[in-house]
Amino acid sequence: MSVSSLSARVSRRPRPAWARGQTVTALIARDWRITRSYRGALVSDLAFGCLNLVAYYYISRTVKVSVHADLDGAPSYFAFAAVGVALSVVLQAAIIGVSTRLREEQLTGTLEALCAQPISAWELALGLAGFPFLFAVFRAFAYLLIAGALLGLDFSRCAWAGLVGAFLVTGLALGAVGVCLAALVLVFKRANSVGAIGTFGMSLLGGALFPASVLPHFLRPLAAIVPTRFAFSAARAALFGRPGWPESILDLAGIGIALGAISIVLFTLALRHAVSRGTLNQY
Repeated sequence: MSVSSLSARVSRRPRPAWARGQTVTALIARDWRITRSYRGALVSDLAFGCLNLVAYYYISRTVKVSVHADLDGAPSYFAFAAVGVALSVVLQAAIIGVSTRLREEQLTGTLEALCAQPISAWELALGLAGFPFLFAVFRAFAYLLIAGALLGLDFSRCAWAGLVGAFLVTGLALGAVGVCLAALVLVFKRANSVGAIGTFGMSLLGGALFPASVLPHFLRPLAAIVPTRFAFSAARAALFGRPGWPESILDLAGIGIALGAISIVLFTLALRHAVSRGTLNQY
C-alpha cells in the first residue's frame, strides 16, 4: 500500500482532541531530546546571543545616538538593541523553524512515515514548530536577564505580563509566516533562503536594531505596517513602562489570526500535493 493511500485511509478516522494534543507534544518532546543530545551546539547557541549583547553594549558606549531618534522609550541605545536582539531570536525561530525542521525530516527520511500516521496538517505544522519556538522564547528571556544582571538593563518599570505576552504572540503570529514557508519547501524543496531574507527584511523594517525614523523616507510607510513593528513596539513598551503595549499585542494577534488561517490552508494544500505526487522525501 502506498503512503498516499495509507494516509488517506487513516486520516479519515475520527480522533479526540486529547489525542491531537498528544501528537503535538510528542513531536516537541522528541525534538527536545534530539537537541539535548548535542550539548555543544546548545551551549554555542546561547553563547552567540550573549556575544551579540556584549557587542551592542560597547557600540552603545562608543556611538552617540541622535536625540531625535525614537528609541521606543528605551533609556539608551543598548536597551533598545537588547530587546531587538532577544526578540529577533523568536522571529527567526518562528519564521524559519518549521521549514528547517521539515527539511531535516526530508533529509532523514522520516517525513513520509510521519504523514502516514493519523495526524492532520496543522498537527504536523505545530509539532514541528513547537520546540524551536519554545526554545527561542527561553533563549530570548535568558538574554534579557543576562543583560539585566551583567550589562545594566533596567527592569524596574517592566510590565512582565506584557513582555511575556509580546514574545508569545510574536512567535504565534510570525509562526504563520513560517508555516507558509514550509509549504514552499514541500512544493519547491528549497526555500530557506527566502525565509532568511524575509526575516532580515522584517527585522530591519520593524526596528530591531535601529529606529524606523532613520530609514529612508520611501521605506517608512512599509515600516509602519510590517508585523514586526507591532512586536518590537509591544515588547519595548512593556519593558520600559510605556503605555500602548496591549494595543500593539492585540494588533499583532489580529494579524496572526488572519495569517494563521491562510498558512494552514496553504500547508494543507502543499502537503496533499506532495503526498499525491510521492515527493514527500525528495530534496
